Amino acid sequence: MMAVASVACVALAAGALWVTFVDMVQFAVELAAYAGLDVGDRAGARTEIITDIVKVLDGFLLCAILLIAGLGLYELFVDDVAGRRDGRAPRLLKVHDLDDLKERVARLVLLILMIELFGYALKISYKSPMDLLLLASAILLVALAIYLTSQRGTAGQQTGDSAATPFPPP
Repeated sequence: MMAVASVACVALAAGALWVTFVDMVQFAVELAAYAGLDVGDRAGARTEIITDIVKVLDGFLLCAILLIAGLGLYELFVDDVAGRRDGRAPRLLKVHDLDDLKERVARLVLLILMIELFGYALKISYKSPMDLLLLASAILLVALAIYLTSQRGTAGQQTGDSAATPFPPP
């Protein structure tokens, strides 16, 4: 059953990669047209281009999440990923337990949410000081999330307990 789930995740990653590739081609077309715009039209186009960059980056990160989930499920429940036995597999593909896999996926999801927040922050028009205060609050929460996730990954290294950290040194 888990082999089917692994293959499904990798297939979904391939589909997401195709969608992201199509978005990237469309972005390249819009980027080529940017140089021919008048100075007044560039301001709106610049925001749209940056939003498209965020969309493409999100697509690639979603592909990464699906690949890590698929290969992690395979590693945990089916068999070792090729190259793991001789230590040549990337550290990202070495999944030790289900909690390790969940934490890796959660970190990538957090990264996607941060990038989405950035995309929305570009599109919102700020009309009052309260709007800016809410944006600052969102940025503060993102910074706190980054801090907390990085502290959890290094907590074991600070105390010398290598078993407590989800990413042991290679």
